Amino acid sequence: MDGVSLTFGLIFLAVAFWWAVSQVLTVNLPPVGWIVAGGLIFFGVVGLLGAIRSGRREPQPQPEPVAAPATAEVPGDLPPEMHASIVRELLDDPARKFEREHPAD
Repeated sequence: MDGVSLTFGLIFLAVAFWWAVSQVLTVNLPPVGWIVAGGLIFFGVVGLLGAIRSGRREPQPQPEPVAAPATAEVPGDLPPEMHASIVRELLDDPARKFEREHPAD
């Protein structure tokens, strides 16, 4: 949750509460609509100024990528042949494996 969302949520709740109270009670006050509209315009201008200011920042230099040597590691202590056999078995189609193990009569 950020401050902007919290502020607008509280403003929305205040407006909804004011509407609900005005439906039940008769309150003779000056029009609040202009005050609410002015507040929303104020928050909109503050948001625009914040967006404009954030776009003016200088980009931070990115560090150069470090070249690392590529090495092939075999998981665990399996020999490469056994590892290749496991991979082939995992990639084999289960339907064909079932047909080989259980031939049709």
